Amino acid sequence: MITRYSLPRMANIWAEENKFQKMLDIEILACEAMSNLGKVPRKELQKIKSKARFSVKRIKKIEEETRHDVIAFLHNIAEYIGPASRFMHQGLTSSDVLDTALSVMMKEAAGIILEDLKRLKTELRRKAKKYKKTIMIGRSHGVHAEPTTFGLKLALFFDEINRCIDRMEAAKDIISVGKISGPVGTYSNIDPYVEGYVCKKLGLKAAKISTQVLQRDRHADYMSQIAVVGATLEKIAVEIRNLQKTELREVEEPFSKGQKGSSAMPHKRNPVMCERITGLARILRANAMAGMEDVALWHERDISHSSVERIIIPDSTILLDYMLNDMAFIIQNMHVYPDNMRNNLAKTKGLIFSGRILVELEKRGVERRKAYDIVQRCAMKVWDKNENFKAVLWMDKDFRKVVNSMELERFFDLGHYTKYVDRIFKKVGI
Repeated sequence: MITRYSLPRMANIWAEENKFQKMLDIEILACEAMSNLGKVPRKELQKIKSKARFSVKRIKKIEEETRHDVIAFLHNIAEYIGPASRFMHQGLTSSDVLDTALSVMMKEAAGIILEDLKRLKTELRRKAKKYKKTIMIGRSHGVHAEPTTFGLKLALFFDEINRCIDRMEAAKDIISVGKISGPVGTYSNIDPYVEGYVCKKLGLKAAKISTQVLQRDRHADYMSQIAVVGATLEKIAVEIRNLQKTELREVEEPFSKGQKGSSAMPHKRNPVMCERITGLARILRANAMAGMEDVALWHERDISHSSVERIIIPDSTILLDYMLNDMAFIIQNMHVYPDNMRNNLAKTKGLIFSGRILVELEKRGVERRKAYDIVQRCAMKVWDKNENFKAVLWMDKDFRKVVNSMELERFFDLGHYTKYVDRIFKKVGI
C-alpha cells in the first residue's frame, strides 16, 4: 500500500548535518590523497581521521563572526583535531568542497526521485492492464472525438514516465561530477591526483575542466529535468481533474473516510490532490528558470548562483518527491466508473462514429469531398435536432445509394476501436 507521504529521506539529504558531513568526508579524503603523495604524514592523517567532527551549532556561532560558512566549518573541526588540522584544506578552495558535496547530495536526491518514478510506473502498468479494454470516449478540444480505452490513456502515461526515468538517469549522471582544482581551476596548489582520488571515493567523475566552480549548465539540466517530470505529473493530474467533473465523473481521485470537500457544501468531493500537484509543478518550472539564470557567472566565479541554489535545489527535489508519492497514491486508489464511461459514449447519439463512416463511404467509391458533405450534414442534424445519427444517416438518400442496412449496423461496432489495443500495449512494454 502506497502512503501519501514519503519518509523524510529526501529532507534528510538537505539537512545541515548531512551537508557538513559530506564536506568533512571530502576534506578527509583529500588528506588521504595528499598522504598517498607523501604530503601529509600517516600519523597526522590518523589523528585527523580519529578526531574530526563538527557541531552545526558551533559552526553557526563562528559564522556570525567570519561571515563565511566554509571558514567557520574549518575553524570548528580544527577545534576538535588540534595541530594536525593544518594539513586540512591545503590547496583547496571553498567551492572544491561545496560544489563536490552538492553533487553528492544531488546524486542521492536523484536516486530517491528515480525510486519514486519506478513506483509510479508500477502502479500505472497495473492499472493500465486492468482497464486495457475499458471503453471510453476520447476527446479533442474537450469535445467527443472517437472511442478509446482508459487503459490506453494510462499506457500513455506509463510510456511518458519511462521517458522521465531515462531523462532523470541522464541528469543524475551529468551532475555526478566533482572538482578539487583549487582557485580558478588551475590546480596551482594541489595535484590533480587528489581530485581523481576524492571523486572516485565519492562515486563521482572528476570534471574534465572547471573554473573555481563546477559549471552550472549541469545544475540547470538537473533542474530542467525535474521540471519536466513535474509537467508530466501535472498532465496526469489535469486529466484526472477533467474526468472528475460532475458532468463526466468517469474517474475520481481518492476520497478518504472523514475527508471534507467544502466548508459550505457537504456534498463536495473535489480533486484537491491533483490540483495541488498542478500548482506545485509551477514552482518546479520557476525554479528551473532560476537554474538557467545561474549558468552565466562573472569570469571564473562569482556567488550569485549560491544563494539561489540553496533554495531551489532542496525545494525542487523535496517537492518532486512529495508529488510523485502523491501521484502514485492517486493512481493506486483512484475510483474508476466504467458505467459512466459507457453512458457518456452515448451522449452524442452516435456522432462518435462519423470518422469511420466517412472512411467507409470512401471505400465504396464516394469522392472524399462528397463523402464528407454527406456525413457532416447528417451530423449537423443530430446536433441541431437531437436526433439519432444512425437514423439520420439511413434517411439520407445519398447515403443509402452506397450502404445497406446490415453494413450500417456494423459501422457502429465499438470493437472497431479496440482491435489494436494489444499491439499498442506490446509496443509500450506492458
